[in-house]
Amino acid sequence: MAPIIANPTITLTPEPLTPVNFAQFEPSSLPPHNPTPVLANQNSALKYSPISPLLDRYNGSPSGKPSEARMTMFCCFPRKLRSIGSGPSEKEAFDVRILERHPFTNQTFIPVDLSAHSKVGDGEDEPLFLVVVAPTLKGQTITAKNEQGETVTIQDPPDLKNIKAFVARGGQAVTYGVGTWHAPMVVLGKRRVDFVVVQFVNGVGDEDCQEAAFGEGVVVDLGRKGQLGRVENQPRLWTAKL
Repeated sequence: MAPIIANPTITLTPEPLTPVNFAQFEPSSLPPHNPTPVLANQNSALKYSPISPLLDRYNGSPSGKPSEARMTMFCCFPRKLRSIGSGPSEKEAFDVRILERHPFTNQTFIPVDLSAHSKVGDGEDEPLFLVVVAPTLKGQTITAKNEQGETVTIQDPPDLKNIKAFVARGGQAVTYGVGTWHAPMVVLGKRRVDFVVVQFVNGVGDEDCQEAAFGEGVVVDLGRKGQLGRVENQPRLWTAKL
């Protein structure tokens, strides 16, 4: 992992996770977001297809090693949040320490056994997860320090001027476009969330996944403690000095 040497001073307000707001981070060949449903399973189900493509761009990888489609289960536990302030005005924040990208495949996270609403009568909070994404600065390079203190070059780095954060609910899945920088999955709340992840891989480390780490990191302000997800308390995102 290589800490990025940068000093951004950007403040952003997250948008709701909707197909329109997230469009720039999805595959450019994404099919219509609202396909017309058709009856299936002896008229006992509605089938929506297609909803997300499977893109394999490994034929342009340096190694030329062929890829294969892969389905993986990620069991993601709630992340530790940091408190800001105290008393009635106390807030929670999440420090983003790393972004990663998959340069030759898109990647879809599909939550399993979740509903967009709390379970009736058990008092369980609605499951939420945080999506942090940044476009790629294609054709550009930046210098960084690796763990040995050596200066290295990162090609096609994340565009921190256009980094965004979204809070997704349990009934939503997310597809990251080919080469889109994103934070590893961040589950919020009290319960574990399991995801089925669909992508292509070829087993070559730097071709399957590239990472960029931060010093002080990117900070997501999640608002007042215990109020996440309410309309009147939309979180804010800013970048600390890196």
